Amino acid sequence: MQKKTISGTFLRWLLIIVAVAFAVSMVFSWTLQTSMSQRSAANLLRLNIQDVRQDIIDASDANLLALTHTIATEIEEGAPADDAGLAELMARHDVSEINLINSEGIITATTHADFLGYDMRSGDQSAEFLGLLNGRRTEHVQSYQPTTYDPSLLRKYAAVALSQGGFVQVAYDAERFQRDIDHVIVGATRNRHVGENGSIIIADVNWNIVSDRNSNEGKNLYVTGIWIDRPTMPEMTVFHSDVYGSACSCMYEFTEGYYIVAAMPENEILLQRDTSVRLTAILEVAVFLTLFAVIFLLVRKLVVNNINRVNNSLSKITDGNLEERVEVRSNTEFSSLSDDINATVSTLKQYIAAAAARIDQELALAKNIQQSALPSVFPPYPDRTDFSLYATMDTAKEVGGDFYDFYLLDDNKLAFLVADVSGKGIPAAMFMMTGKTVLRDYSERGDEPADVVANANDKLCDGNDAEMFITAWMGFLNTDTGFVRFVNAGHNPPVILRRGTASFIKQKANLTLAAMEGIPYREQTLQLEPGDLLFLYTDGVTEATNASEELFGNDRLINVLSAAYGTGETACRDVCARVKEALDEFVGEAPQFDDITMLCLYYAGPETSDTRKKLTIAAETENLDQVLAFIDEQLESAECPPKVQMQIDIAVEEIFVNIAHYAYGSGHGDSDIFIGVDNNTATIEFRDSGIPFNPLQKADPDITLSAEDRQIGGLGIYMVKKSMDAVDYRYIDGQNILTIQKKF
Repeated sequence: MQKKTISGTFLRWLLIIVAVAFAVSMVFSWTLQTSMSQRSAANLLRLNIQDVRQDIIDASDANLLALTHTIATEIEEGAPADDAGLAELMARHDVSEINLINSEGIITATTHADFLGYDMRSGDQSAEFLGLLNGRRTEHVQSYQPTTYDPSLLRKYAAVALSQGGFVQVAYDAERFQRDIDHVIVGATRNRHVGENGSIIIADVNWNIVSDRNSNEGKNLYVTGIWIDRPTMPEMTVFHSDVYGSACSCMYEFTEGYYIVAAMPENEILLQRDTSVRLTAILEVAVFLTLFAVIFLLVRKLVVNNINRVNNSLSKITDGNLEERVEVRSNTEFSSLSDDINATVSTLKQYIAAAAARIDQELALAKNIQQSALPSVFPPYPDRTDFSLYATMDTAKEVGGDFYDFYLLDDNKLAFLVADVSGKGIPAAMFMMTGKTVLRDYSERGDEPADVVANANDKLCDGNDAEMFITAWMGFLNTDTGFVRFVNAGHNPPVILRRGTASFIKQKANLTLAAMEGIPYREQTLQLEPGDLLFLYTDGVTEATNASEELFGNDRLINVLSAAYGTGETACRDVCARVKEALDEFVGEAPQFDDITMLCLYYAGPETSDTRKKLTIAAETENLDQVLAFIDEQLESAECPPKVQMQIDIAVEEIFVNIAHYAYGSGHGDSDIFIGVDNNTATIEFRDSGIPFNPLQKADPDITLSAEDRQIGGLGIYMVKKSMDAVDYRYIDGQNILTIQKKF
C-alpha cells in the first residue's frame, strides 16, 4: 500500500479541520439562535398571558367591588345588619358570603355562622382588610384563591369601608363572577395576536372555551388540539402541542377561575433562527475557503519540504536506527530542531537500557507484592474439619486484576470471595489491592453482606477517575449450618458440586462495584449440605480462547467439574487442577488473554456424635444372616412392626448381596453397615470401598413386560426404591455410600 505524503495528509486534515470547524460553528449558531428564539417566544407568550390575566383580574375586581359597594349602600340605608338580614342580601345579590366587621376588626354579623366573633387579625388572609379600619383605604379586593378555613374552596373577597366605622366584606366563587364577566372575557382575545399568527385562548374550570379567535366559544378545549395535565405541566412553562393542525409552543396560567392559554407557531418562532443561520453559513463558507487556500499554500511552501526531510530521518530512527542523524538546516528553526532530535536520540539510547532493567525489576517486585497479598498457604486452617479451601490465580501479564480472599470473621463464620478488576497490568493490580482491602475492612467490622458490598462500592467510586470497575462474588458461610449469605456484584455464577453432579447456582446479579455510587445490593442465600463443593472463578476460565477463537464456555466447565469427586482440601486442590488442566488442553498454543482465578470450598459439616449402631463385616453372601440379625435386633428394640421389618429385611438383603457380588470384583473387602432409629424412622447406611457405582442411575425396568422380554438386572434396586421412603447414593472420600429410610 502506497504511503500518503505529508502534503496530502496535511491537505486532508486541513479539510477535516475546516469542515469540523464549520460544522461546529453551524451547530453552535443553530443551537444559540434556537435557544434565543425559544426564549424570545417564551417571553412573548408570558407577556401576552400576563396582559390577558390583568384584564381578567381588573374585570373581576371591578365587578366584585361594584357588588360590594351596592350591598354596603343598602346596609347604610337601613337594610338589616344582622345575620338574617345579611342572608337576605346574599340571596338577593347571588353572592357566596357576606361579613360585617366592626371598627375593632371583629365580625359582628355573617352569613357563615362559624365566623361570628372572628378577629380579622387572626389570619394572614383576613388581616389584609385591616387597612380599611385606619382610614388608609376605603375599599380592598383580594385575588381568587383558596380560603384559609377550607383550602379546597376557592373564593374572591372584596370589602368596602362603612361611614359609621368598620366595613362590609363580600365574597363570591368562580361560577358567580364568571357569569358576570364572561361577556368581558369573550372578546378579550378576538383581536389579540401572539406574534404574527399566534393566539390567546381562554377556558373556564371545566375546560370549556370562553374566548377564541376561531370562534369556538362553548366548545371543549380539546377541539384546538391543546391538552393540559396540571400535575405534570407547571404553569408559565413552555410545552408543545398541535394547535388547529399547526405545531406550536404553548404556555398557560390558571387565574381567577380561567385557563389562559397562549400559542405561537413553531415556524414563526424559528424563522429568525433560520434566516440568521443561513446568512452565517454563507459568510463562514467564504471565510473558511479563503483561509484554507492561504494556509495550505504557505505551509506547503515553507514547512512541508523540510518536514519531509526530517520525517525521512525520523522514519529511520523509529525503525530502530538510533545512529541516524537529522541534518536539516535551511533556517534557524529546523537547524535547532535537528540538533534537538539528535540530542534526544542520544539521551534516549542511554535511558532505554536503564529503563528496560528497571521495568523488569519493578514488575517482578509488583508480582511478588500482589502474590503476597493473597492467601497462599493451603490448607489455610489445618485444625478445622468442617470445611476446606483451595485457591489459585494465574495472571495474563506479570501482574493482574483478579483476586480472591477468605478469612474467618468468628469461630463459625467464614467470608470468602472471588473478584475481577476491569483491565490488566499495573492499574488493575493497584485497583485490585484497594478493592480487596476495602471489602475485608467492612467485613471485619461486622457489616451485613449487602452492606459490605454497598459500602465498598461507595468507597471505590470515590476518586475513581480511571472509571475502573470490579465484578465480585462474596459469600459468608455459617460453618455450623452450611448456610451461605452472598452478594453477586456482576460476577459469573459459581458452580455447586453435589453428589457427583455439577450445576450453576441460580442467582440474580447486581451492578458491578465502582460503576455507580449509592447503588443498593441484594443479598441472596444458599444452603450447603455436607459433602458439597462450591467452585468460584473469574471469566478468564469460561472465556479462555483457543486458536480457532472458540470459548471454553460453561458447558465444558460443568463437564469437567462433574467428573471430579472427593473430600477436604485434597478434593478442592484436585478440582482446581482438573479445571486448569482442561483449560491448558483446550487453549493449546494460543496466548492467555485474561487472568484465571479459581477458589474451591468443601463443606464437610459440623462434627457430631454418631449414635448409630455399626456392623463391619466381610462383603460375602454367607454373612447375610448376620447382617439381617443385626438389623432385626435394632428394629425389634425400636418396636418396628413386623410388616415394615420384613420390607426392610428384603431391601437390606438386595443391597448387601449386590455389594458382595459386584463391589470388589474378584477381590474381597468389607462393608460397613450403620442403623439408626429416630422418631419412628429407620435409617440404614451401607458403605464399601469398592468400584464406584451409583445404582440409582440405572433405569427402572419395564415391569409390564414378561420376564423373558425384560432386560436382565435392575429389578432388585427397583423394588428397594418402591418399598423404601427414601434412597440416596453418594461417593465420598473413596467410598460408595447408599442410604435407605423407612418410616413405621
